[in-house]
This record gives sequence, C-alpha cells and structure tokens, in this order.
Amino acid sequence: MAAQLILVIDEGTTSTRAMLFGIDGKLRGSQQEELQQYYPATGLVEHDAAEIWTKTLLCCQKMIEQAGGAEKIAAIGITNQRETIVAWDKRSGEPLCKAIVWQDRRTADMCNALKAKDLEPTIQSKTGLLLDPYFSGSKISWILQNKPEVAAVGDNLAFGTIESYLIYRLTGGHHITDATNASRTMLMALDRTDWDDELLALFDIPRKTLPAIVDCAGDLGKTCKELFGAPIKICGSAGDQQAATIGQACFSEGETKATFGTGAFILTNSGVKPPHSKNRLLSTVLYQLNGQRIYALEGSVFVAGSLIQWLRDKIGLIKYAGESEELARSVKDNGGVYLVPALSGIGAPYWKADATATISGLNFSTTKAHIIRAALEAMAYQCHDLKTAFSADGTDWQNLRIDGGMVANDWMVQDLSDILNIPVERPDFIETTALGAAMLAAVGCGAYETLQDASVMIAGFETYHPAIEATQHSARIAGWKKAVDGVLAS
Repeated sequence: MAAQLILVIDEGTTSTRAMLFGIDGKLRGSQQEELQQYYPATGLVEHDAAEIWTKTLLCCQKMIEQAGGAEKIAAIGITNQRETIVAWDKRSGEPLCKAIVWQDRRTADMCNALKAKDLEPTIQSKTGLLLDPYFSGSKISWILQNKPEVAAVGDNLAFGTIESYLIYRLTGGHHITDATNASRTMLMALDRTDWDDELLALFDIPRKTLPAIVDCAGDLGKTCKELFGAPIKICGSAGDQQAATIGQACFSEGETKATFGTGAFILTNSGVKPPHSKNRLLSTVLYQLNGQRIYALEGSVFVAGSLIQWLRDKIGLIKYAGESEELARSVKDNGGVYLVPALSGIGAPYWKADATATISGLNFSTTKAHIIRAALEAMAYQCHDLKTAFSADGTDWQNLRIDGGMVANDWMVQDLSDILNIPVERPDFIETTALGAAMLAAVGCGAYETLQDASVMIAGFETYHPAIEATQHSARIAGWKKAVDGVLAS
C-alpha cells in the first residue's frame, strides 16, 4: 500500500480535530478548532452545524497538506459526539437550523408523556435505551413539530447525527450512518438492521429523511475531488464512546473502558447478543463489521470535564484545568463537601432529566480547594454508582481502562482506583477515541484484516492500584449517597 497514513476526524462537543496516524498507530499530526456552544435557554444546548463543517474541513485540509497531499492518505476514519442531531437540505448540504446537542433537555416533557403511557419498557426492549432527552429520536420529533421551515423542505429534508452530516458533505450526497450511531437514536431495534416502523410512527418521523445504516468499517464513500485535490476513501466510522472502547482493545466480553471527556461514559463488551439491563443501564452497538454486531452495556454520566470547564469559565474558581489537581492535593480531604454535578440532569443509573446540581456540606472552614476536590471526587462517585449497577446486571468490573482529557489528572486517576477498589489502567496515549477510529479505517481499507490485528497500533499503559482505608472509603460513599438522595428527592 503506497499510502501509509490514516486521517481521523474527531468531532467532539467542544472542538473538532483532524489527526494523522501512521498504520503503526503513531500520531503524526493534529489540528484542532474550538466550537462555539449555544445556550439559548435553561436546559437548551445547540451547535452551529455549518461551523462544524467549516472548521472540520479546515482541519482536514491542514493535515492533508502536512501529509504531502491526498495521495498520501490511505483512508479517513470518523468519530463523533453521539446523539447530536442535524437537519439539512439534501440539495445544498446546508443545515436548516441549529444542531440539537446530546446534552440538550428540551424534550423532557415529550419523554415524560411517553413514560406516562408506559411506553418505556417497549422502547427499552427494542432499542436498549431509556426514555430520556439524551437520545436523538425525540430531538428529531421536536424539530419537525417546532421548526415549520424545516418540515417545509419536504422530500429534500435530511436528518442525521454528526458523522452522517459530515459524510454527506464530504462525499457530496452519500446519506449513511454507522450502526453505533444508529443505535443511539432510539429509532433502531438492536437486533434489526434498519429503522423500526413502530418507533418511527411513535415519534412521527418520515423514514425517507433518515440515512441508510451501514458497517463501521469498509467502503463508506469517497470525498469529493475538489475538497482535497483528489478523492480519499472513508473507511471507518463510530460514535466516540464506541471508538474509544475499540482504541482500548476491549475485544473480549467483560472488558471495560471509561472515557472522561465532556461527560463520562463507561462501556463493557457484551459479545454477540444484546444485553438487557434491569438496572437502568443502556444496551448499545459496540461495532458492526461485515454485517455482524458486537454489543456493549453502557453507563452514561452527563457531566465530567464540563464540570471543570464550568468551574473555570463560569464560576471562576480555577484559572486553568490543571489547577484542579493542585487544589485537590492541597487539602487532606473534602472537608465534608459533596458536589453532585447534575448541571444537565442526572444520567445513569438514575435518569432524572430535571435534576439540578448541588454543593452540600459547606461551612466557614470550607475553601475553594474543598469544592474543587469535591468536584473531582464526583467523578469516582458517579463511576462507583455505575459499577454497582453493572454488577447487579451480572457484569462486575475486574479492572477499568480509562481515557479522555480528564485522565491527565493523576490525583483523579488514583481516586478512581481508591473508590472503585480495582486497578485502573491509563494508556500512554490517551487519545484512544481517535485511535479507535484510525483502527476501524485501517481495517476498512485493508491495512489489517481484523480489529484484533489492528490492536498492534495501541501503545502501553500505566496501572494505578487502590490505596485507601476501608473506613474512609465507607464514609465517603455514605456522604455521596446522602448528597445524591437529596438531589433525587428535590
């Protein structure tokens, strides 16, 4: 193979990136652009899909130039913020309204109305998902009901998650979505290969507006020649959390990873059969290759890195993210302070869309260091809640592989190991989401035959072990439970 580079588009919630990987997995270059966040009202979160496209294209062009031209790129892999919905005009590819972001809660009343009709068990049995504004189906329904200018586009209306929108723009009209992203819409039954008629009717969504569901690797289209000087094959696509699970080589049943980005998402490989949670966890497609699916059990925490960003940008308690570790180390404990970060509702295993954040246990001896430490501790507590739920579903973690921007914080990683009481493994290269997309693209273009073969692209890792006394552990968990109970009761 003459071309030996993989171009990865890593389109996240707060930024979009293009990254160059060698077939050996080594990072050769990266270009990143920040994305504006729109908060038009309480609980509403939007993105400008035109900005996402423009900045993604800019990042790709710079990386292709660095590579020496399009002919040096063997394939493109795409990974994306999941559940965020774009509506666009098929004729121009231009978005018709702001994208509704996965964090957005505007469809809470719609979801609650469906719950009141006792439809959640049916939806969960089909899709593996719970009735929550988080997922894409209710977002699409809301746009159709509340944006007449969008509905008026008629046969030229297209909906899709971010990877679907980007592929459409890159290819000049190829309307597809990979199975991992499709499994997050609440419109596809986990054991079926196409959209579900009953679910489409429930949300009143025309099938013709939706993309075709395809594999995560293979021939997913070619970019338009005019974009990069020559066509480049798109050979890999997966939602960010699935891509990170692949990038952590969780290829055996029971292997588990946690990504700490804007939110925190934990996935456990569940094998060839869709898991059915009795503890309000999610079932999802981990990846689909050659029409065959591997599934995962997932726990979703809505607020992780975004909490530190909020404390920095909106509250002003810290000047930069790394200061959080310094402050956490500066005090011997949390001083009785607990922060429940329900800034956009609370996710698994509670799923309360209207929950709000609280800081409890404040007194005159409390300093900002205690509050920041409580914020970091909340990461481990939320994971502990999920570990308990996973265990009740018959999946007890033996260790945890972690990634994402937050895990550069050594103090937080040790605290995770302490509270979860298991070894925690942090990879030497923490950008495993992009690496997973690179692995899919490498398989899709034939550089490797299987994902297991492509795992040679993964570097080593560092292991943290529990180092906390049992009495301290019990007291901290009890304090957290009291704080969460207060949030759930309000």
